[in-house]
Amino acid sequence: MKKTKTWILVADGARARIFRNDGPDRGLQRAIASNFGAPRAPDRAYGTDRPGRARRGPGGPPQGFAPAVDWHRYEKTRFARDMAALLNRHALRRSFDRLVLVAPPAVLGDLRRNLDKPALAAVTAEVAKDLTHLTRHELPRRLEDVMVL
Repeated sequence: MKKTKTWILVADGARARIFRNDGPDRGLQRAIASNFGAPRAPDRAYGTDRPGRARRGPGGPPQGFAPAVDWHRYEKTRFARDMAALLNRHALRRSFDRLVLVAPPAVLGDLRRNLDKPALAAVTAEVAKDLTHLTRHELPRRLEDVMVL
């Protein structure tokens, strides 16, 4: 009988780890050795240019306006897109049979939107929580509702 390979992505909007489980009573191992992190610029780095200006009507004084961009949300969306691209590549290589996504709700939505069909078809469970602060040994207890470790 073929061993079922399950990957578990534990992420938030700025960091991620990918674990694997090779079956019951096997625990979690690192599927990819590196920790993934998005470079985060301080708040002062965003929007350092002066806001644009426009006139409200003929002869009126110019008024400034700031673009309605949430840069932190943009960075989180971009990080989720990069993580989805990584999972898409590994789904095509058949690195895993099943995929479990663990992330806050907004990040889960971003991941789902960017996963291709093979990776999306492998998703067997989603946990809408930020568990990035847990160690590899603490995670199985929090994931026992969605998989047998």
